[in-house]
Amino acid sequence: MNVTDIGRMALAVSALAIAGCGPSSPPAVSFNEEVKPILDRYCLECHAAGTSGYEMSGFSVETYDDLMKGTRYGPTVIAGDPFNSNLIILIEGRADPAIKMPHDNTKIFSTHVETLKAWVDQGAANN
Repeated sequence: MNVTDIGRMALAVSALAIAGCGPSSPPAVSFNEEVKPILDRYCLECHAAGTSGYEMSGFSVETYDDLMKGTRYGPTVIAGDPFNSNLIILIEGRADPAIKMPHDNTKIFSTHVETLKAWVDQGAANN
Protein backbone atom coordinates (compact mmCIF):
# COMPACT_ATOMS: atom_id res chain seq x y z
CA MET A 1 0.00 0.00 0.00
CA ASN A 2 1.45 3.34 -0.97
CA VAL A 3 0.94 6.82 0.45
CA THR A 4 -1.77 7.66 -2.09
CA ASP A 5 -3.80 4.58 -1.13
CA ILE A 6 -3.46 5.39 2.56
CA GLY A 7 -4.63 8.94 1.90
CA ARG A 8 -7.68 7.71 -0.02
CA MET A 9 -8.55 5.30 2.78
CA ALA A 10 -8.24 8.07 5.35
CA LEU A 11 -10.58 10.29 3.33
CA ALA A 12 -13.10 7.48 2.95
CA VAL A 13 -13.06 6.72 6.69
CA SER A 14 -13.41 10.42 7.50
CA ALA A 15 -16.37 10.77 5.14
CA LEU A 16 -18.09 7.78 6.73
CA ALA A 17 -17.47 9.15 10.22
CA ILE A 18 -18.85 12.56 9.30
CA ALA A 19 -21.91 11.03 7.62
CA GLY A 20 -22.64 9.00 10.75
CA CYS A 21 -22.42 12.02 13.03
CA GLY A 22 -24.75 14.36 11.18
CA PRO A 23 -28.39 14.90 12.00
CA SER A 24 -30.50 11.93 11.08
CA SER A 25 -34.07 12.08 9.91
CA PRO A 26 -36.64 10.95 12.46
CA PRO A 27 -38.01 7.45 12.04
CA ALA A 28 -41.12 7.17 9.91
CA VAL A 29 -44.33 7.44 11.89
CA SER A 30 -46.53 4.42 11.25
CA PHE A 31 -50.21 5.01 10.54
CA ASN A 32 -51.18 1.52 11.70
CA GLU A 33 -48.98 1.35 14.80
CA GLU A 34 -49.03 4.96 16.02
CA VAL A 35 -51.60 7.18 14.31
CA LYS A 36 -54.61 4.84 14.17
CA PRO A 37 -54.51 4.09 17.92
CA ILE A 38 -54.50 7.85 18.65
CA LEU A 39 -57.46 8.43 16.34
CA ASP A 40 -59.28 5.48 17.87
CA ARG A 41 -58.69 6.83 21.38
CA TYR A 42 -59.79 10.41 20.78
CA CYS A 43 -61.92 10.49 17.61
CA LEU A 44 -63.58 7.18 16.77
CA GLU A 45 -66.39 7.52 19.31
CA CYS A 46 -67.86 10.42 17.32
CA HIS A 47 -66.31 9.97 13.87
CA ALA A 48 -67.46 6.57 12.64
CA ALA A 49 -70.42 5.71 10.45
CA GLY A 50 -73.66 6.22 12.37
CA THR A 51 -72.23 8.54 15.04
CA SER A 52 -73.11 12.19 15.63
CA GLY A 53 -69.81 13.58 14.37
CA TYR A 54 -70.09 11.54 11.21
CA GLU A 55 -73.67 12.60 10.61
CA MET A 56 -72.76 16.29 11.02
CA SER A 57 -69.56 16.32 8.96
CA GLY A 58 -69.38 13.13 6.94
CA PHE A 59 -65.98 12.50 8.56
CA SER A 60 -64.88 9.07 9.67
CA VAL A 61 -61.58 7.87 11.12
CA GLU A 62 -62.48 4.20 10.81
CA THR A 63 -59.92 3.56 8.06
CA TYR A 64 -57.00 5.33 6.43
CA ASP A 65 -59.10 5.92 3.30
CA ASP A 66 -61.92 7.44 5.38
CA LEU A 67 -59.48 9.78 7.12
CA MET A 68 -57.89 10.90 3.87
CA LYS A 69 -61.31 11.41 2.22
CA GLY A 70 -61.95 14.17 4.77
CA THR A 71 -65.33 15.73 5.45
CA ARG A 72 -68.15 16.77 3.18
CA TYR A 73 -66.59 20.23 3.44
CA GLY A 74 -63.11 19.27 2.26
CA PRO A 75 -59.87 17.52 3.19
CA THR A 76 -58.86 16.95 6.78
CA VAL A 77 -55.24 15.98 6.14
CA ILE A 78 -52.94 17.76 3.73
CA ALA A 79 -50.00 15.39 3.34
CA GLY A 80 -46.75 17.19 4.09
CA ASP A 81 -48.48 20.23 5.61
CA PRO A 82 -49.40 19.80 9.27
CA PHE A 83 -49.85 23.54 9.84
CA ASN A 84 -52.71 23.76 7.31
CA SER A 85 -54.22 20.31 7.90
CA ASN A 86 -57.62 20.65 9.54
CA LEU A 87 -56.96 17.57 11.68
CA ILE A 88 -54.07 19.37 13.39
CA ILE A 89 -55.82 22.76 13.46
CA LEU A 90 -58.78 21.21 15.29
CA ILE A 91 -56.82 19.21 17.85
CA GLU A 92 -54.50 22.12 18.59
CA GLY A 93 -57.47 24.41 19.17
CA ARG A 94 -56.52 26.83 16.39
CA ALA A 95 -60.09 26.81 15.01
CA ASP A 96 -63.24 28.30 16.43
CA PRO A 97 -63.61 26.91 19.98
CA ALA A 98 -67.06 25.57 19.02
CA ILE A 99 -65.41 23.01 16.75
CA LYS A 100 -62.31 22.18 18.81
CA MET A 101 -61.74 18.45 18.93
CA PRO A 102 -62.48 16.40 20.83
CA HIS A 103 -65.74 18.10 21.77
CA ASP A 104 -65.83 16.61 25.25
CA ASN A 105 -62.75 18.70 26.16
CA THR A 106 -60.58 15.63 26.58
CA LYS A 107 -56.98 16.82 26.66
CA ILE A 108 -54.95 15.14 23.94
CA PHE A 109 -51.45 14.33 25.18
CA SER A 110 -48.90 16.62 23.56
CA THR A 111 -46.89 13.56 22.52
CA HIS A 112 -49.94 12.34 20.58
CA VAL A 113 -50.33 15.72 18.88
CA GLU A 114 -46.64 15.67 17.95
CA THR A 115 -46.99 12.14 16.55
CA LEU A 116 -49.92 13.21 14.36
CA LYS A 117 -48.05 16.31 13.19
CA ALA A 118 -44.94 14.28 12.37
CA TRP A 119 -47.01 11.74 10.43
CA VAL A 120 -48.67 14.48 8.36
CA ASP A 121 -45.32 16.23 7.87
CA GLN A 122 -43.80 12.97 6.62
CA GLY A 123 -46.47 12.67 3.95
CA ALA A 124 -49.34 10.96 5.80
CA ALA A 125 -48.46 7.52 4.47
CA ASN A 126 -50.66 4.45 4.82
CA ASN A 127 -47.95 2.45 6.54
